Amino acid sequence: MRLSFSIPVAVALATVVSACSPKFDWRDYRAADAPYSVLFPAKPATHTRTVSLDGREASMTMTAAEVDGTMFAVGSATLADATQAEQAVRSMRTAMVRNISGNVSKEAVRDSGIDIEAHGASNGRPMELHGRFVARDKRAYQVIVIGPEKAVDAENIDMFLRSFKLN
Repeated sequence: MRLSFSIPVAVALATVVSACSPKFDWRDYRAADAPYSVLFPAKPATHTRTVSLDGREASMTMTAAEVDGTMFAVGSATLADATQAEQAVRSMRTAMVRNISGNVSKEAVRDSGIDIEAHGASNGRPMELHGRFVARDKRAYQVIVIGPEKAVDAENIDMFLRSFKLN
């Protein structure tokens, strides 16, 4: 059986399909410089810079994608040893909460990582932070969703945070 469409029907169908493009375009990402994979909701960009983690300078690579003002990001840094990586994770958590002048409303230890939810404000706008902070060997990781309060539903936050896997 052969399907055929008239030009007006084909144009109408193309218009409907393009109008329904998803806000979240999930894609698998495998880091080139650290052993992890994660699903990003849009095409990510990667930047590396030197940061201070608990008084220690470290090169941190941040890979992030933005959807409607909400940032989905993974940061990774290599420290001298596992003890420094654990301290760096605590420093990352504190710095991220401080970035939104926030308070932690939920915190749990899961699979050797710390999961948090925090609420605060930035430039007078209510903000929320969902994060997972993990130390493995000499590496410290932060996996975060940060943006305007209630801008992203729990399903998409959970999809991003739970997709993070150490290889």
